[in-house]
Amino acid sequence: MEDYNMKRHHAIITFLIGAVFFGLNPLFINLGYAAGWTLSEIIVVQAIIALIVLWTIGIFSLKRYPKAAKKLTIKTVLSLMVAGSFTGLTSILYYASMQYLPASLAVVLLFQFIWIGVLFDWVFSRKKPSKQTMVTVILTMVGVLFAADVFNGGLSDITLIGFVLGIGSAFSYTAFIFVSGRVAVDVPATIRTPVMVTGAALLMFIIFPPHLSLNTDVLSSGSIWLYAGGLALCGLILTPLMFAMSTPHISAGLATILGAVELPVSVIVAYIGLSEYIAPSRWLGVVLILVAIAIGEIQGIWQRFIKRRRYLDWTDNREHAAGNEYK
Repeated sequence: MEDYNMKRHHAIITFLIGAVFFGLNPLFINLGYAAGWTLSEIIVVQAIIALIVLWTIGIFSLKRYPKAAKKLTIKTVLSLMVAGSFTGLTSILYYASMQYLPASLAVVLLFQFIWIGVLFDWVFSRKKPSKQTMVTVILTMVGVLFAADVFNGGLSDITLIGFVLGIGSAFSYTAFIFVSGRVAVDVPATIRTPVMVTGAALLMFIIFPPHLSLNTDVLSSGSIWLYAGGLALCGLILTPLMFAMSTPHISAGLATILGAVELPVSVIVAYIGLSEYIAPSRWLGVVLILVAIAIGEIQGIWQRFIKRRRYLDWTDNREHAAGNEYK
């Protein structure tokens, strides 16, 4: 029990770190757009950088864990690539939705993954959400609406294509979180992640063929490598790696709720990195999201404390009863 709780505790921290990195993505994509780069150019260069970095890590890991290579059957590799394609699809849909919607609305649609994740856990894992989980989800979604400033911006700017892209990014992101903790979990994360991101990159290259997206001018510019590099680091390298390490040890429902930390990070980054004015209502949303995450975890910690207390009381009673028998 102690070992399990420690693994779960570390998994939660690792997942939160990965979610924080994902929350930095809007900074790099907005700077990239402002510098004049297109979605296809940023996506392709991002994928190239991620492949180089992750396969460098993967090759060293294969040498360190030679037995892991034997587990990479054709079926396993294909499963990992399909799982990884969801993170590539999320990037494409999310960044594309920002071309048709205000950023605040795009964020709200992406963050529907919070309730979608709980639904996935209910349908596919047969884990009916508790009242505690439902309260946490509702509080989180209210926080998302405030943090994305929907009440000030209104919903009049929403378009059909923007809605489809945005809600599609929510479903694909949920699918990525859900399957990343279920495919080849006995293979080290430093080996699984390069294979998964290969699937993401292939999908990106199919939608945005490199020979059409890149040219000498693009590749020779330091600007594109800077912004796409930051995007690759946060979106395709660190986040999938952290998720691959942590999701096998936590439920999909908890993972999606913890993922809500991405929005507060995005808001803080917009305030500090992009010098955007953040209305008080948006800070209220940030606080609500953090409170919702804390409520979910505090109850989990309290339940584990109660179980441990009961176990210790039961052990003491048994020892006391055994002692009385020998008197």
